[in-house]
Amino acid sequence: MPNQNLTSYLTQKAGLTQAEVDELQPLLKSGSFKKGEKLLNEGDICKDSIFVESGLLRTFTLDESGKEHIIQFAPENWFTGDRGSIYFNDPAYFSIEAIEYTHAVFVNDAFIDKASEISENFRQHNKRLLHNHIRHLQKRIDLLLGATAETRYLHFTKQYPDLLLRVPQWMIASYLGITPESLSRVRKELADKNFKRS
Repeated sequence: MPNQNLTSYLTQKAGLTQAEVDELQPLLKSGSFKKGEKLLNEGDICKDSIFVESGLLRTFTLDESGKEHIIQFAPENWFTGDRGSIYFNDPAYFSIEAIEYTHAVFVNDAFIDKASEISENFRQHNKRLLHNHIRHLQKRIDLLLGATAETRYLHFTKQYPDLLLRVPQWMIASYLGITPESLSRVRKELADKNFKRS
């Protein structure tokens, strides 16, 4: 079955039947990407939401000095994309790159519109997904502006529990908005605390 993880997501979480997924399947495109390969370059137009069938992506931007700032990691069964570019046809503010070999499915507006037309369950799910995305962004902004490095790291380990061994430390530090040295210090302090408790 093509795009098996996306099919499971659509039938188990998004409220579509298998018959509806089969009907919509021709609207989907997919591709495989090597480690380091870009799926989207900053400045291009992002036309699709990207579902990670397998592998791992990162969404990031560069500041004026050329320093990377990672906005999101997208492991298996996650969506990513540049929302402003998708919905307003603006040049993408972000780049998206494969951290490891990745198979991705591109979900375009035609798919979303048709699925919403044939399924009220999907329409409601898509609405919840959008609000959940906004909630996540608000929480992320709050953490970056007001939380300690330790709190940010602990939140990261809860949100992305499987990524600690898959993502280089400098990328985790970039996502947290701290230096790699600060991340090493936080991890050492947490390890010391856990050792004292045991």
